[in-house]
Amino acid sequence: MILVIAVVTIGQTSDMVMGILVAAFALSGGADLDVASFGAKGDGVADDTAAFQTTLDAASKQHVNVVARSGNYRFLGRVNVPDGVALKGSWESVPAHNGIRDPGLPKPTDGGTTFLVESGEGTEAGAFLTLNTNSTLKGVVVFYPKQSTDDVPTPYPYTIAMRGKNPAILDVELLNPYNGIDASDNERHLIRNIQGQPLRRGVFVDSIYDIGRIENVHFNPWFSMKPKLFKWQQEHGEAFIFGRADWEYVLNTFCFGYNVGYRFIESKTGACNGNFLGIGADDCYASVKVEQSAPFGLLITNGEFTAFHGPDPTMVVVSSTNSGVVRFSNCSFWGPCNQIADVAGSGTVGFNDCTFVQWDGQKLGRAAIHAIGGSILVRGCEFREDKDDIRIEKGVRRAIVSDCLPAKKLRLICADHSVLGAPR
Repeated sequence: MILVIAVVTIGQTSDMVMGILVAAFALSGGADLDVASFGAKGDGVADDTAAFQTTLDAASKQHVNVVARSGNYRFLGRVNVPDGVALKGSWESVPAHNGIRDPGLPKPTDGGTTFLVESGEGTEAGAFLTLNTNSTLKGVVVFYPKQSTDDVPTPYPYTIAMRGKNPAILDVELLNPYNGIDASDNERHLIRNIQGQPLRRGVFVDSIYDIGRIENVHFNPWFSMKPKLFKWQQEHGEAFIFGRADWEYVLNTFCFGYNVGYRFIESKTGACNGNFLGIGADDCYASVKVEQSAPFGLLITNGEFTAFHGPDPTMVVVSSTNSGVVRFSNCSFWGPCNQIADVAGSGTVGFNDCTFVQWDGQKLGRAAIHAIGGSILVRGCEFREDKDDIRIEKGVRRAIVSDCLPAKKLRLICADHSVLGAPR
């Protein structure tokens, strides 16, 4: 540490004294570095990429953080946040900017720290900003100014890639990225308080061998609901994608208007198991799609799911490839969908203390739950329509249906087309 002694004579101004003290603090290694001091303009015109990277590299050497004060910072290149460095904007909590969609409301360039990203246009390779071990991005708005509000969206790389150990994203608005957050190949990631409208992919999780955390992430169509773009999003968009993740914790997340709200896949490293509490998907073609889950199980509790549109609106789709376990507890399903759940594969799928409303919207004779494979458990659930409740096909190995509350009588259709009914 460098000791700086300021000798103040009579007549010196308080501003001069303060300047000396600030300089002393900076030399002692305790002050955050301001990107403006390294040449960042924040005027929405100049390319601030180099200034940001220079500041971040200097902060890494001095073991301090980086501040980007209110301004519109334009990026034509990519940024790497070194180990142990936090890049902080002016927002103390995540903002919401739907002024582009709703005239008269605040726009992303009206105030606060806004990143105007133009790098990587036309490709999905890499990421605009990479976080590393113990590094953080906090309090910024990310906006892609060249993205159209009413056309097939232009591809861009992921906005943020999380690598190393303990990377964190806090209080960030991803207003209109093509791809949002790549949370793969890291340990103990923390994604908290994120809002926006990722168009193709919201959060991608894979190759996680130590517990990841995703909290308070909400994707709403604040950027655009114009027909061509929003139709494309509903046909192609995936809000949350989970590959291999050991003990993923997901709390209070939501998405609106995607092809798939929560998609579970098997990657080259494996499948997901985890605790999903208070999650929701509104107006998605499929709210939850399970192509594969780990044998330890996906535990989905206090979820809310709706399906209205698409070629076959269904809240839960379990594919023939699934061999793991999926459990829904105390969840609610509604909307004029074709069916609540279509269950295939060789795994086990359970519904416990759930509420089912408004299925068979097209009057095709669909049951709320259609099971064609694996094992199915339905216990203590309420069926609020006087329609076929459960259809069990020959491919189902084991089934338990008990203690359910039907609208009139439980209409359980078995593979031989017999109908088992019990009075209410």
